Amino acid sequence: MTSMSGGPRFTDRLGYRVAFLLAIVLLPLTMISVARSFAVMEQSRARSEAALMGETMRAASGELRLIQQARGSATVLADAIWPLVEDNEECIGLVTRLIEEQPHYSLVAYVPADGVSTCNSAGKRFDFTNDPLFLRDSRNRDTSFAVKARGLVSGASVLVISHPVFGDDGSNQGMVSLSLPHSGLRIAEDSGSDEHQPLTMITFDSSGTVLTASQELDDISLAMPRDRALADLTGDSAFSFSGLSAGGPARVFSVVPLVPDELYALGSWPPGGDTQTSGLFTSVPVLFPILMWFASLGVAWLAVERLVIRHIRKLRHSLITFAGGNRIVGDIDMTGASVEIREIADAYESMTETILHDEAELEDMVHQKEVLLREVHHRVKNNLQLIASIMNMQMRRTQSGEAKRTLKGLQDRVMSLATIHRELYQTAGLSDIHSDELLSTIVRQITNMTDRPDRRFEVHTDFADIRMTPDQAVPLALLVAEAVTNAIKYAAGAPGKPAQLWVSLTRLSEDRASVQVRNTVADEEAPAPGDDLDATGLSGRTGMGTQLVTAFAMQLGGTARRERADGHHDLTVEFEVRPLADAEQRHAEDGDPVAVAEPAG
Repeated sequence: MTSMSGGPRFTDRLGYRVAFLLAIVLLPLTMISVARSFAVMEQSRARSEAALMGETMRAASGELRLIQQARGSATVLADAIWPLVEDNEECIGLVTRLIEEQPHYSLVAYVPADGVSTCNSAGKRFDFTNDPLFLRDSRNRDTSFAVKARGLVSGASVLVISHPVFGDDGSNQGMVSLSLPHSGLRIAEDSGSDEHQPLTMITFDSSGTVLTASQELDDISLAMPRDRALADLTGDSAFSFSGLSAGGPARVFSVVPLVPDELYALGSWPPGGDTQTSGLFTSVPVLFPILMWFASLGVAWLAVERLVIRHIRKLRHSLITFAGGNRIVGDIDMTGASVEIREIADAYESMTETILHDEAELEDMVHQKEVLLREVHHRVKNNLQLIASIMNMQMRRTQSGEAKRTLKGLQDRVMSLATIHRELYQTAGLSDIHSDELLSTIVRQITNMTDRPDRRFEVHTDFADIRMTPDQAVPLALLVAEAVTNAIKYAAGAPGKPAQLWVSLTRLSEDRASVQVRNTVADEEAPAPGDDLDATGLSGRTGMGTQLVTAFAMQLGGTARRERADGHHDLTVEFEVRPLADAEQRHAEDGDPVAVAEPAG
């Protein structure tokens, strides 16, 4: 038995121990983790946004120079090419020299107002009559920019810079077009960017149309914010923000106006800046919460294992073995356990001692009851056999045939009762009886007693395993014994063949069953089983067998039904199977099991 000296102290309680231990261990780690995580995250975001804005401005300077250079080239070319448009060879030579001096252009062309260009660096004839860009730019009076998904010469996406060509009278005579492949629009070498810089940059106009990109236009999802349209990022001042990219990962974005209300640069990179410092700044906010979680898990496990689980494990093992039937409880050592667990262990040991004591008393009482009940059935069986022996002695002394038949019938019924009590004697002490075993033994005993060389018959049995209370099994056994005795008495087979007898017990549903006794008869005039013969040999329809079967059926809660057809006689009784819980209850009223009317006189 566990024991405690004196009253329980507050510091011995489980809640205090767990709370105090976790508070001491986790409080500093939690405070440091939370403070450090917030500080590092804020610092990293601020540094990343500031660095990104400066880097975007430097990177965009190179982009801007390329665009401005292309814009200037287009302006100069528009002024220089008008005097040469009449001489196509001279015109082609001019654009060819320009592309040789600036090879980053993929196509330089003069497109007249009719849209058919023969003066171009490719030396081919291009028809721009139905080109949407030509139709749009031909109406502009200043330099315009446009993105074309597939260039005529490069086959890749290009930035088209167009400038109108005016005649001597100031009329629009066409335009010059310079195609700048996007593959050439990389971050400028003097922008401060290098191969380790994870910067991605694009340029776009005020309508949100992407003009240039530091990578292929088909692969700029990382450079585009998911929740903001490019047109919403236009303004007069530069700014930075953090968010999710269209490609999924989180990034830092910076918008720098190159030409207010006309051209903008958008730079982005992963949170934490470049690759040399991103590991440190990105791991700190996550490192401390993870360490805190693992530390909390380890401390909580150690605390609960030390203070609770190891003691509960002992109690659980003892409870399981006790519930499984092992009555050796043993000493449960709860040294070092909290006061609550020690009190549970004391209560458990006290409870098991009480249960063991009560079980011992109940087993003794049940054993005594079983012995007494067996003795009662044994004495009843012996007395019935004694009565049958006395009746047999009386039969040998009497001279009247009718009296011998009457005594023989009574002796058979007494022996049937003795058989039933013998079976009850063998199953005494049980709260339920297997009806198939009981009925099989009774039918076998009756057929053995009535089997004679001059009367041969075959018995067929089919009994369902239905468990019944003794109060219901007894009248069922008496009914079957009486019905089988009468059926054997009146059964007759075909000439040269033994009589047939069928006895069955069938479950009709969960709470209903049916018992049936069937035998063959010689002819339709023969008396039915259960009808006693009088001295004249004629049958009486209110004989002893009929009365007994009817009374037993009433005790079962059913009604006897007799049918006769096709050389067979059937006795069927359907009844309700009582719940086994009724075996623990006894009828308050006492009375004779069978009420049989005695004949007058």
